[in-house]
Amino acid sequence: MTLLWGAETLDNLTQTEHVVSIREFFAFTDNWPEVLPSNTGDTLVVAGLEGCLDSLTPEDASDWLGGDLKTQILRFQDEYQGQAGLVLWLPLGRQRIHMEPASEAYFWRCAPPFSGEKLPLGRLLWAGAEADVGRLLNPSHTNQDADGPAWIGLHHPRIS
Repeated sequence: MTLLWGAETLDNLTQTEHVVSIREFFAFTDNWPEVLPSNTGDTLVVAGLEGCLDSLTPEDASDWLGGDLKTQILRFQDEYQGQAGLVLWLPLGRQRIHMEPASEAYFWRCAPPFSGEKLPLGRLLWAGAEADVGRLLNPSHTNQDADGPAWIGLHHPRIS
């Protein structure tokens, strides 16, 4: 499972017409495609997570992330037996996701009118297994600092 905001990487991974909406992702529940639309049939790229989170109160967003979305991600993993990639496209992810250095916990910064609030992204999606999360860095950037401009996403090999 990958949270991706690097546009160049997305362009290399798939074509725009192969990106599915979050609504389509949930519609696959009982009818998963045999061949996925991206990365030579091995990856599903989903857009719309930001909009879902921004349309909910922080409490509702927290419940939805840790409940409905996580359940659907687990269904995806089970369907493809961990042999397919799931990419959640977050165009503003670089500004919205941050890690607390002391705890190494990842959070989602809420949008107005809840700008001061954060969702515990790592706890909700990865059950706190943030130690298994890897930062994706764009190899073409000269500054390879994990917190710098090369940071284009997060990858977790398998959630449980």
